[in-house]
Amino acid sequence: MKVFSAGSPEEAVKALFGENITITDRRPVYGGDINDSYRLSLSDGSSIFMKCNAIKNFSFFEAEAKGLEALRSAGVIGVPEVLGMGRDAGRGRSFLLLSFLEKGTRINGYWEVFGRELALLHRADCLGFVMEGRSLPSGETPFFGFASDNYIGASPQINTPVQGWVSFFRECRLLPQIKMAERSLGLRARRQCEKLLENLEAYLTEPEFPSLLHGDLWSGNAVCGPDGKAWILDPAVYVGHFEAELAMTELFGANPPSFYGAYHEITPIDSGYGDRRDLYNLYHMLNHLNLFGGSYRSSVQRILERYAG
Repeated sequence: MKVFSAGSPEEAVKALFGENITITDRRPVYGGDINDSYRLSLSDGSSIFMKCNAIKNFSFFEAEAKGLEALRSAGVIGVPEVLGMGRDAGRGRSFLLLSFLEKGTRINGYWEVFGRELALLHRADCLGFVMEGRSLPSGETPFFGFASDNYIGASPQINTPVQGWVSFFRECRLLPQIKMAERSLGLRARRQCEKLLENLEAYLTEPEFPSLLHGDLWSGNAVCGPDGKAWILDPAVYVGHFEAELAMTELFGANPPSFYGAYHEITPIDSGYGDRRDLYNLYHMLNHLNLFGGSYRSSVQRILERYAG
């Protein structure tokens, strides 16, 4: 990946594709609520995708690029290619350049293929992404997390490597969001959070193997690509329990049963997963409460009543 620490998208395009290649058109692409996005048409007839934000938010793009490259390295599911990124001082903007995904027509068995490919992603070798630059003690419980922190939406996501999944979910997922939400939660909810954190081992289980997770796989972050199969984008990558990913796919409307059936053929989904699903999604509901306000308070309270009432 080429990183342009200064300059502009125009200079980046020339560095990537040659001095004779220019940007001929820039059209907004709508759908996200954090970045401005554009389809850049180039003078050779091709297109690339650009995200823009303030220069101070360049770290958003650094984190996204690392996540996309980690997912692409598995080679089992469609992921946009990172072309470059940089800071455009003249416009006061930072930018990320990706391959442009032309929308395709879904292949027969689209959801089954998606389910199988996601299961294969979750089985890919992944500990190197957690322990980058660190040695992993042999014969000990795997570490969960990622080599660097990133973002879940616009919120910081802590990925400090922790030995053991339940401990990681407590320390790096629930606890930071609960601290941010203290002013939004009433006294009863705060006490329920304390109780839940103390008794998390009673509800969650350690996975048989660690999984490389997209981390934010709601329906809007999976699109039909040019090959007619599902491509995943806008990740919040880390290594964790695959159940947390499946839970997120059900948070705002589940995928068809055929998706989960195909996933189950490769990695059996434990019968107790349904009892844990809402607890995994408490992380995302807390994040939505912290980002978007009180409309999500009732969803958080409902989950807390179930597990710590």
